[in-house]
Amino acid sequence: MQVRNSSSRYGAVSILMHWGVALTVFSLFGLGLWMVGLDYYDPWRKAGPDLHKSIGLMLLAVMLLRVLWRFVSPPPPALASYGPLTRLGAKLGHLALYLGLFAVMIAGYLISTADGVGIPVFGLFEVPALVSNLPDQADLAGVIHLWLAWGVVVFAGLHALAALKHHFIDRDATLMRMLGRKA
Repeated sequence: MQVRNSSSRYGAVSILMHWGVALTVFSLFGLGLWMVGLDYYDPWRKAGPDLHKSIGLMLLAVMLLRVLWRFVSPPPPALASYGPLTRLGAKLGHLALYLGLFAVMIAGYLISTADGVGIPVFGLFEVPALVSNLPDQADLAGVIHLWLAWGVVVFAGLHALAALKHHFIDRDATLMRMLGRKA
């Protein structure tokens, strides 16, 4: 398999980032839902959020690399069988997923830095608090983070269903290209 994208399929870097981001997003969503239910005396009360924040910041770095990679190695063009609405829907859908992911991560950052304290990442380094002490910052960012996370997960599920529809109903190469197979 080639490293870069070609005109007929995605390359190894794009595929790894796509599936890695998908797995990470769903894992962070599950971790987030689980950790908000922890009681005060649970040993994971601090470890859960610390892990969630560290993974979230690493995801932010990967997403920035992913955007950069799209410029270095553009994705394959839409299939010739796609109509104009399908092409537009694919572009808008991917844009919505990217913007949603970045918005979720920015909201998470604003929750974590509301008190002016940086975010330690796996105990290796700290991301500084650049924005803090805004009125109701943690509460407002928390509500936004929750709703955006639900939106991203639901939309990612619809994205997966669309890929399955292309594979099983339309019988085109949409899904196969993201698996590294030729169109």
